[in-house]
Amino acid sequence: MSQTVDRALSILPLLAEGPAGLGRVAERLGVHKSTALRLLRTLHQHGLVHRQSDQRYRLGARLFALAQEAMESLDVREIAHPHLLRLNEQCGHTVHLAVLEDGEVLYIDKVDSRYPVRMYSRIGRPVAITVAAVAKLLLADLPGAERRAVAQRLEYPLYTARSTPNAAAFLTELATVREQGWAADLGGHEESINCVAAPIRGADGRVAAAMSVSAPNVVVTADELLALLPLVRRAADAVSDEFSGRNPVKDPV
Repeated sequence: MSQTVDRALSILPLLAEGPAGLGRVAERLGVHKSTALRLLRTLHQHGLVHRQSDQRYRLGARLFALAQEAMESLDVREIAHPHLLRLNEQCGHTVHLAVLEDGEVLYIDKVDSRYPVRMYSRIGRPVAITVAAVAKLLLADLPGAERRAVAQRLEYPLYTARSTPNAAAFLTELATVREQGWAADLGGHEESINCVAAPIRGADGRVAAAMSVSAPNVVVTADELLALLPLVRRAADAVSDEFSGRNPVKDPV
């Protein structure tokens, strides 16, 4: 990387700590004040830093605008799809990706099982929100007041004997999911289908999506599916790292 670009970029995390004067910037970079001033002026011209009336510099509005534009342009499905394929190759079972949108939890991607018994879920269709593992993860991440409000307005159909029966039970389950960082649906929607799910987090640490592995118990038992949880969580963490920018994909050399 160009030394000049490297130095200029090094200014941004410094200013993220708070406004800084020319002397502090020069000291942190290990350069003369004249060099630091040239870098600051260039960043200022592009709106990435702003000079205050006290002659100290802070991060500029353009930087925040660029960050917002970048976040809005991110497509979690595009980022997650290769990881869903890889997870499917590793375990052989159906893999789903879901998001919370307008009060519904929707599947936005799916990779089918390699076994003859297939899931009837479809991309774009809402999930059974009170029992689905992906829904539990997405709703568990909501702020407390919103979480309680959502739980109170939902209906609780008893799909099976293991379905969540009411709002109180649902809130208790969401609290457990929130604490443990993963969710499961063990026959809550269909007696014969089990599912485990892990969260995908954005740069703000909030759950942006959830990915899951589902399988009928004629293929694997519930315990065997739960044993795959570490694999699912590693895949979700990999998507989180890429989606949040903590571990971006490197350009080929």
